[in-house]
Amino acid sequence: MATFLQQARDAAQQQNWARLVHCLEQALNPEALSSDASDPEAIALALQALEFGDFHAQWDAAKLFSNFGQAAIAPLIALMQNEDAALESRWFAVRILGECSHPTAIRALIDLLQTSDDDDLSAMAATALATLGDSAIAALSELLGDASIRPLAVQALTQIRRSETIAPLLTVVDDADPSVRALAIDALSSFHDRRVPPVLAQALTDKSAAVRRSAVVGLGVRADLAAELELVPLLSDRLRDLNLDVCQQAAIALGRLGTDDAATSLFNVLKPHTPLPLQLESIRALGWIGSAIALDYLDQVLSTIEHTVSDAEVRRSMYQEIITVLGRWTDPLLKPHAAKILLGLLDAEPVTTASSLKSPIALALGQLGQPPALDPLIGLLAEADVGVRLHAIAALKTLDARLALQRLERLAVEETVPVELQQGVAIALQEWGQ
Repeated sequence: MATFLQQARDAAQQQNWARLVHCLEQALNPEALSSDASDPEAIALALQALEFGDFHAQWDAAKLFSNFGQAAIAPLIALMQNEDAALESRWFAVRILGECSHPTAIRALIDLLQTSDDDDLSAMAATALATLGDSAIAALSELLGDASIRPLAVQALTQIRRSETIAPLLTVVDDADPSVRALAIDALSSFHDRRVPPVLAQALTDKSAAVRRSAVVGLGVRADLAAELELVPLLSDRLRDLNLDVCQQAAIALGRLGTDDAATSLFNVLKPHTPLPLQLESIRALGWIGSAIALDYLDQVLSTIEHTVSDAEVRRSMYQEIITVLGRWTDPLLKPHAAKILLGLLDAEPVTTASSLKSPIALALGQLGQPPALDPLIGLLAEADVGVRLHAIAALKTLDARLALQRLERLAVEETVPVELQQGVAIALQEWGQ
């Protein structure tokens, strides 16, 4: 070890930090180690690389400190507290101390959290404390009493994700700071603990949109409590929230609950005055529910769009979203109905005059894989739009490539086939390699 230490000293004098780190790695190699790994000189040299090296050297130097044990804690704390040192080196010191799980290191990180004026350094201290887990929970809980550092303490607690954090987090769900409330609600949502759901339900009416959003998201994954907490009415109220993001999250949450009552609430949102983003989210949520009533609701919306929605772009967006959702229907018993709706849409006026809707319909029919779609898809080969033809060909291959090829080959030799369809069939056969 002595030889490598001498080489590390020489590297330090030359300010060759990469070489210094390499020499220390050799010195600390178990095969070369002949003395105590907590040698103060080795620690001091590693600290020099940490303080003065470039980022790469600092990164490699930081890995050395696991070899030094408790002997490195005091000098690391000194570097962390040195306001004249570069912020990056102090950041590394904080990071290393966060891996120590030693009472002295924990106390120093908490002191930094309380006293530092640098937001980045304070945030790193909170993150470091979070990595310590159980050993830091008690200390962080004590910090909740200090309003000035409570947000950082809560942030650290939320990252620990252990049930022991539930009790301290519950103490701040009514905090005056909405960011603190939102952090606490978001973290509590990840626990299946009987104390949490009533708190989330109460947070649905919080003054802060961020808190309401976190509560909606948290309750949306608790389908097991849908009846007990009457979640459908609670979340349906948030579909009319003043904040659009909260409304959209409520639609997602109702989709996850997956009940017919949830589907009805989503259907009731699909009105002309509803903002388009919420309508699209509600359409997707009906698709996630995937029930017969959800499918019927989408069919009803399709039948009224043309008469109730005046904006052409909004109409197109709604058509495309519903078409996409129908193509992804997963219930095998309902796929024939979904395909029937799409086939009916192919003959509807808005689609017969808009090639932009025919491509997604072709794609959706291919995904559903229902035999009645074969001939209508072949009919799309007569479209002048190349994109529609290519989507129809892809759908035919997905639906039943063998049967589709047989039909195309027969059409290719029939003299009564319209010219446009003949051209489309020829293109399709070329795609098949015929």
